[in-house]
Amino acid sequence: MPNNEPGHIKVQHILIGYKGSVPGKAILRSQEEARTLAYDLLTQARSGINFDQLVQKHTDDAPPGIYGMSNKGVHPAQGEYPRDGMVPAFGNVGFILNVGEVGIADYDPRNSPYGWHIIKRVS
Repeated sequence: MPNNEPGHIKVQHILIGYKGSVPGKAILRSQEEARTLAYDLLTQARSGINFDQLVQKHTDDAPPGIYGMSNKGVHPAQGEYPRDGMVPAFGNVGFILNVGEVGIADYDPRNSPYGWHIIKRVS
């Protein structure tokens, strides 16, 4: 695996989008408001606030926001997505986290086109 990354991981995430960034979602916040909220939630998650509760209250994705992923060159297990089948930032952050750690993928038109992802590696 590249950089000694694991072959399989499971992550939970909070998606924070902005107006027009998530198809089918009527999000009213501006891009700057989304960035501010995402970094506030990152701080809360890292301080030990219950991540499941943060997901339930804030995600612009469908709760519980848990995804299994297989790394590049690894056959996905049942119910997993291949890393290349997700937005790049999701795997770029998820595979470098240790179990229990929380990180963030910043909005980027190519790597994280839907907004900010606050990502916790759960296994």
